[in-house]
Amino acid sequence: MSHPSPQTKPSNPSNPVFFDVDIGREVGRIVLELFADIVLKTEESFCALCTGEKGIGPTTGKPLHFKGCPFHRIIKKFMIQGGVFSNQNGTGGESIYGEKFEDENFYYKHDREGLLSMANAGPNTNGSQFFITPVPTAHLDGKHVVFGQVIKGLGVARILENVEVKGENPAKSCIIAERGELKEGEDWGIFPKDGSGDSHPDFPEDADIDLKDVDKILLITEDLKNIGNTFFKSQNWEMTIKKYAKVLRYMEASKAVIEKIDSSKLQPVALSCVLNIAACKLKMSDWQGTIDSCVEALEMDPSNTKALYRRAQGWEGLKEYGQALADLKKAQEIAPEDKAIQAELLKVKQKIKALKDKEKAAYAKMFA
Repeated sequence: MSHPSPQTKPSNPSNPVFFDVDIGREVGRIVLELFADIVLKTEESFCALCTGEKGIGPTTGKPLHFKGCPFHRIIKKFMIQGGVFSNQNGTGGESIYGEKFEDENFYYKHDREGLLSMANAGPNTNGSQFFITPVPTAHLDGKHVVFGQVIKGLGVARILENVEVKGENPAKSCIIAERGELKEGEDWGIFPKDGSGDSHPDFPEDADIDLKDVDKILLITEDLKNIGNTFFKSQNWEMTIKKYAKVLRYMEASKAVIEKIDSSKLQPVALSCVLNIAACKLKMSDWQGTIDSCVEALEMDPSNTKALYRRAQGWEGLKEYGQALADLKKAQEIAPEDKAIQAELLKVKQKIKALKDKEKAAYAKMFA
């Protein structure tokens, strides 16, 4: 009979292991506790694949470690699967005991988010493949061995769960860029080390704070926003976006657990950060990214002239002048005295006229 999984996460488990996750960019670290007291054989194989201490696998002829290994199968609200270091396509892999080993036990249930379980191809076919649960998956109880849990980095796992997929395969590479075991007293790598003075974990799930404490969230996000502003002034657009996006993560995590009346207190800071992200993307000539951020801002405040103005500039970058004109006209209706909007509107009208004149000249030449 399976038992409920542990509901508390230890503050200092003995030698947890970690994955540093990359999805075309560095995302963050997942720290995992392994249940050695319940499934020692499974734990020893997985831990050794994290350290790489066993050398070359006799079955695959590949190094027995997860570094560079993809998360090859991701199904939203079901599983995040990885662990194939040989073929890297969902087939192959190897444990430290050989190609396959038996199911040790089914002591724990798949009853919540963040559990670590062995993937298999049927009874007693455990190798190196594993999955992390984004939700409870009771139908897997008694079929897959639960052998660990995420203790830090649940936010990273959620990003993995939500990547774009083609069928069940990620549309872009999602890999374990680094892996290892964390010895007693060793830094878990949860806090940023970018020299910015940012002392907050990158993901709110890893912070030892009450997400319902709106005043505390506002203090943290204001601090992060100021750090982002400093990067903006130095024209480090990528780091600016990173810090503003972090503000939004903390706000979203808080909004998910507080009353609507309290969440309204977070709105002004969130809107400001989304608009600033749009400004950064404009500087980077990321036109579609600019438009997407402005759409997000307009969902918060449909009459925000900054969002309309910057979205128009994004449309201009894509040479969609009709769309730009529509946004600028709407912005001018809201703020008729705004000189910047007037100047941009004139510029777009001139571009539209120049295109029409060019087309007329081309037609005239064709029928001359």
